[in-house]
Amino acid sequence: MTRQEIHLRGVLVATARVLLADDHAALLGELRAVLETEFEIVGTVSDGQQAVDAVGLLDPDILVIDISMPTMDGLQAAARLRAARCRAKIIFLTIHEQREYIKAAFLAGASGYVTKRHLATDLIPAIHQVLLGHTFTSSSLHI
Repeated sequence: MTRQEIHLRGVLVATARVLLADDHAALLGELRAVLETEFEIVGTVSDGQQAVDAVGLLDPDILVIDISMPTMDGLQAAARLRAARCRAKIIFLTIHEQREYIKAAFLAGASGYVTKRHLATDLIPAIHQVLLGHTFTSSSLHI
């Protein structure tokens, strides 16, 4: 698939290559449906170790990852990717709304934090902001 060019606030950005990581197959399908009209979905995985491996193989621009997953959780995966100096930007998509999770996510290297209950309204803007070099946190979170 060739990359299309899009403009975000006057900035030319190539269509992002996105890797999705969540242990719920139904949610991965929903994410793909929401995102694939605007982004290139390069793969889906169901645990943190698979996410680490897939980032190395697929070289995505964005990794959308859950925190609570088997084998290796999303926080551990993000920390491992940051230690390896991967270039992929990490956006957590999770049910966890507590401050300690948000803090841990950004300490692990996240550029964005979106709650699953705001997936429909926040995930695409989060990806856009992260691609522009900004951070993003769902507005419903009080940090």
